[in-house]
Amino acid sequence: MKKFKKIYIEITNICNLKCDFCPTTKRKNEEMTVENFQIILQKIKPFTNHIYLHVKGEPLFHSNIKKLLNLAHSMEFNINITTNGTLISEYTDFFSNEVQPRQINFSLHSFDNTHDTITPNKYLKDIFLFLDSILLSEKTYVSLRLWNFNKDDKNSRNWEKNNYILKEIEKHFKLEYEIAHLLTPGIGLKIGEKLYINSDYEFIWPTLDTTYFEEKGFCYALRNQIAILVDGTVVPCCLDNDGIINLGNIFKTEFSEILKNKKTLDIYNGFSQNNAVEELCKKCQFKEKFI
Repeated sequence: MKKFKKIYIEITNICNLKCDFCPTTKRKNEEMTVENFQIILQKIKPFTNHIYLHVKGEPLFHSNIKKLLNLAHSMEFNINITTNGTLISEYTDFFSNEVQPRQINFSLHSFDNTHDTITPNKYLKDIFLFLDSILLSEKTYVSLRLWNFNKDDKNSRNWEKNNYILKEIEKHFKLEYEIAHLLTPGIGLKIGEKLYINSDYEFIWPTLDTTYFEEKGFCYALRNQIAILVDGTVVPCCLDNDGIINLGNIFKTEFSEILKNKKTLDIYNGFSQNNAVEELCKKCQFKEKFI
């Protein structure tokens, strides 16, 4: 039976921020019910041990996030969460004492898009307080993400922001080196036990309207990963934020059937020959990373 390294589940496509690097989905705002989440977990259980609560939206903004996490934990899934970090102070005790995720990714490039009531100092302080608690358990990996670099970073609009964040990290964890000198975009930097900084160049979300077009390339979609949107639509990967490549709906069709339908197999076989079959895939620059 096909096993995925990870399956993305979008428990909500609603976010409490409006970041300029993250396109607004054209889909209606929606939050997954606990019942539907349970149905999904039951259907994908034979296909993966790892779930990632992410496509669009802020998972910690979900009104029943604790119930969802308890449910996934009870079914012995390894839980991975990507968050902008603005709400993390509300969940420090929960994550430290009840459900400990396998990994939490903080999108620190959300930093200057925080609410007006959250200062940069408080934003980082809340995350650091959480890290001081969760890392004691030695059960949760933490990735501090800065996915907003460019080729000429010292002249970029993000340089000052990134430098401030890195200096604050150095100060809080009492590091005796400058992180900026060791960062290589695309490669993680370990700065503590189960604590990493992951930097990368800012990528452009694929849309059918972009001028970029390339048929050649490879992608791990449908090999290592697959994604399920909040309404149950199954898409090949987490970059299809509008459900353009609709492979079927998990609430209407068995997951095993979706995996072997013609569209799914055409995409898989196409990438096996370094060919992008779907129009959105031809518009996606991310596949160039794997050539």
